[in-house]
Formats: sequence, C-alpha cells, structure tokens
Amino acid sequence: VPVVSNGATVMGGPNVTLGTFYGIAIRMYFRDHVPPHFHALYGDDEALIDIRSLRVLAGHLPLRALDLTLQWASAHQAELLVDWDLCRDLRLPNPIEPLE
Repeated sequence: VPVVSNGATVMGGPNVTLGTFYGIAIRMYFRDHVPPHFHALYGDDEALIDIRSLRVLAGHLPLRALDLTLQWASAHQAELLVDWDLCRDLRLPNPIEPLE
C-alpha cells in the first residue's frame, strides 16, 4: 500500500485512509456526497459518521468500536472538517493522530 508524502495511505479506489487505531480504519472518499462524513471500518462492519453531529448516517459498528470511533472523532472534528474539504477538492488530506 503506497504512502504519500503527507503520511496518508492511499488505498484501492478513490479513498484515503486518514488513520487506524484498535483495528478501526478511518477513511474518506474523494468528492463524496454531503453531509461531511467519514467512513469507519472495523472487520466486516462499516459506518458512515457525520463529522458535525457525530451521528451514524448509515451502517453499523460493534458498540465498543463505535464508542472508540466517536471518542476519536470528537477530539479531531476540526481536523476532519479540513480533511473533508481537501478530499472534496481532490487533494490529499492530512493524516490524523490515532486514539491512544
């Protein structure tokens, strides 16, 4: 999996992995639909999370994975919104520190 100069990992297809923690991958798709959101993947599960409200728009994660994802997103909302704008403009987003 290639890593671009800003540290974000480019995955197959038009998406970028912003970071991973505890087996949860956080991704954004280029030119994705509104509202601003990110995709959280854990095993075979995936949820789309609204960046502003931190509500699940679609999909499902196990409760513990969802709790960790929301804790991380709450701490990084401003960075997520910046990355959303970058992805909408077909620019590579900035990596975001994982949850520790």
